[in-house]
Amino acid sequence: MPFEFYFFLGAAFVLGTVIGSFLNVCIYRIPAGKSIVSPPSACPHCGHHIRWFQNIPILSYLFLGGKCAACRARISLRYPAIEALTGLLFALVLYYFSFSAVTIVYWVFIASLVTITFIDLDHQIIPDVISLPGILVGFICSFFVPWLSWSDSLLGILVGGGILLAIAWFYELLTKRAGMGGGDIKLLGMLGAFLGWKAVLPIVFVASLAGSLVGVPLMLLQKKDAKLAIPFGPFLAFAATVYLFWGRDLVYWYLSLLGS
Repeated sequence: MPFEFYFFLGAAFVLGTVIGSFLNVCIYRIPAGKSIVSPPSACPHCGHHIRWFQNIPILSYLFLGGKCAACRARISLRYPAIEALTGLLFALVLYYFSFSAVTIVYWVFIASLVTITFIDLDHQIIPDVISLPGILVGFICSFFVPWLSWSDSLLGILVGGGILLAIAWFYELLTKRAGMGGGDIKLLGMLGAFLGWKAVLPIVFVASLAGSLVGVPLMLLQKKDAKLAIPFGPFLAFAATVYLFWGRDLVYWYLSLLGS
């Protein structure tokens, strides 16, 4: 790999951290119904307006020692963590898809998944303002992804939303209580729009497996029964990310096991 490509990977990481800083604003303000544009960012403890040099992704957190410059209240480590995570994912997208329109498409996709993940973790909701436009954007973007036709994207929307809707209906029929929110159904429709209908079942499988690996130990530790509420959106987002980078390899590996 030429040195220049490592430079661009670093640039993609830096761009991702900048986007991640904006995503922190979205994660905090969207559930509260606030504008993501104004007012400028401020300390949630004292209201001090954060100046531009105090808002440099990751670096400002380190220089300030993780504390507000005005009141010295501690700043959550999650802010630079989200910036670093977004930067890493942006660099991975460039690594796997190189310089193309597809890279921009999947940068938008990844940014949406990061935002949805942390909003769902905090509030157990997946905002329609992200998932519903995301379905339309994913369908439009299918015209720029060589291996994803518009019909595959459209089927992905229908299959993605339909599968979780059927699962939710059967679960409620058997248990007499709701087990999956409408936000998860719309999210899987969005994932199908961006990745196509063939991605839906692997995403549901990986998300369910990851959810079980996390959920069962949590129930045992907290001594809860099956009523423990765990948001499913982060697991769907995780599974979609796994599929985006390694999905076809995993599918071929699984088919080779069946063939053997």
